[in-house]
Amino acid sequence: MNRGEFIVNAGGIILGTVCTSMVYKENPQNLKVEIEQVTFGSNHHFFGYIGQSLTIPWNKKGNRLICLSSPFHDHLPGKGEAANVKLIHLDRKKKGHYKIEKLDESRGWNPQQGTMFYWNPHHPNHQFFFNDRDPKTGVVFTVLYDVKKHQRVKSYHYKNQSFGNSGVCPSGKYFLAINYARMGRLRPVTGYKESFDWTDGVTAPKEDGIAIINIETAGKKILISFEQMARGLERNGFDVKDRNLFINHTLWSRDGQWIYFFVRAGWKSDKDGRKGLNAACSIKVDGSQFIAGHQHIGGHPEWLNATQIIGSKDNQQVIYDILQKKIIGTLGSLDIFPRPEGDISLSPDGQWLINGYNNKSGSNFYTILNLRSGAWVKTPSFDTGIYKKDLRIDPAPRWNHDNNQVLVSGLDKRGIRQLFIISIHPKSI
Repeated sequence: MNRGEFIVNAGGIILGTVCTSMVYKENPQNLKVEIEQVTFGSNHHFFGYIGQSLTIPWNKKGNRLICLSSPFHDHLPGKGEAANVKLIHLDRKKKGHYKIEKLDESRGWNPQQGTMFYWNPHHPNHQFFFNDRDPKTGVVFTVLYDVKKHQRVKSYHYKNQSFGNSGVCPSGKYFLAINYARMGRLRPVTGYKESFDWTDGVTAPKEDGIAIINIETAGKKILISFEQMARGLERNGFDVKDRNLFINHTLWSRDGQWIYFFVRAGWKSDKDGRKGLNAACSIKVDGSQFIAGHQHIGGHPEWLNATQIIGSKDNQQVIYDILQKKIIGTLGSLDIFPRPEGDISLSPDGQWLINGYNNKSGSNFYTILNLRSGAWVKTPSFDTGIYKKDLRIDPAPRWNHDNNQVLVSGLDKRGIRQLFIISIHPKSI
């Protein structure tokens, strides 16, 4: 399969091919972008994680945005350092500023991923999820908040087990949950510092791993445990013995049938000198067909359709099929995606792909590609600052429901992190 051969429908399913070779053409006259700053003030504003698996900051109507705000972004928050949960009213603007309303606070957050916001697919205009942490016990849990009632309507709290939302099924009914306290110990940039971890001292616990939570009943079960992951990876030749495993990035497929995730240990290396483990895996939501250790594709992979993932390999944006276990195509070119390992996000209708990448000076750039026509455009740069070690903030682009706007963050002229909307104006695609 050659580059650009995909026609994708609104459900993200490949329908066919357009031609044997796509002509990619940057044409500002036909495709342009406009940028609007939507938050202001002395506090830092951000949404959090990238738009993988249809993580959308807007409600379904498109008139509300959720975000976090904090007086700092120069260190990882401890359990006593809450961020404000805020609602931006995009239909209420006065003197150039949108109305921003504080709804709640969260002690379960970090600068890279935020608090894992996700609008409830069953009530996508007025209910959303976020993570929190008990200020006394340090246990992480998930909250369902109702904007109409201005209150938390459900809490997913599992005694001393620090499970927090790591991804909501696009069609609803379930969300995945992982142990953010364990990540706080083993890879702080993605965890919640000073949280209570009941698995401390256990390398591959059988009561921890990826949990699946019923949204309505709050029933929880372990979809796959660290113990099961370790056995599967060891059978496939991975070095997992006596290693402290942890999970990053549990990604629902767009049809809600598959989970793609990374099993990691040591990250860069262990204290004993062993190379860090970074194994991509997949499993069906019924717990069957666990595939331990896919061919590695870099960046932050994004689902294309039921079994196909977009990622990077050999400095190309590639498409990998989890059942065929191989790369089946490429997207774009080096001119379009100079750093394919950046943060990518596919629009809800499956027609637009955005790639966010940064340079060593602390600037972020975005390339937006139309997968149907081959039209593409680059945005101006966004100043993001330079973050090191455990403090990291990614480019993180996130689409709206209408496939014509993307939410990103950047520093304003005073060095305060704010939110910006990139609007796409295709005159003729």
